[in-house]
Amino acid sequence: MSDTQIAVLSDIVARDHVWPRMAAKHGVTNPLPPWKSSLDALCDVLDRASCDADIPDFSQRRNEEDDLSASTYADLPYPENQLVALAHSLIARGVIDEAELRQRLAVVRERLEMH
Repeated sequence: MSDTQIAVLSDIVARDHVWPRMAAKHGVTNPLPPWKSSLDALCDVLDRASCDADIPDFSQRRNEEDDLSASTYADLPYPENQLVALAHSLIARGVIDEAELRQRLAVVRERLEMH
């Protein structure tokens, strides 16, 4: 799975908007990004999912996360590497497609830039 390059995720990595840099820029002292609790909740939901989609179970998800975090996304700090590794796994499995993720990211970015 780590050999597969996913353009939208490569673009995210290239932006280098990692939490330590963004927190320092905006004077935030919390060591974890505000989205970390949502990521944890999403992982919990995926671990309990029972549907027709190719959802990785806990062990598969963690193994893929470890593999991708140590290879493809090794330059990202935690928890960004966890987030991008999960997105990579879900795209590779066809749970979400790259175009849909790119569109959702654009909507979020637009909302953030309005403020």
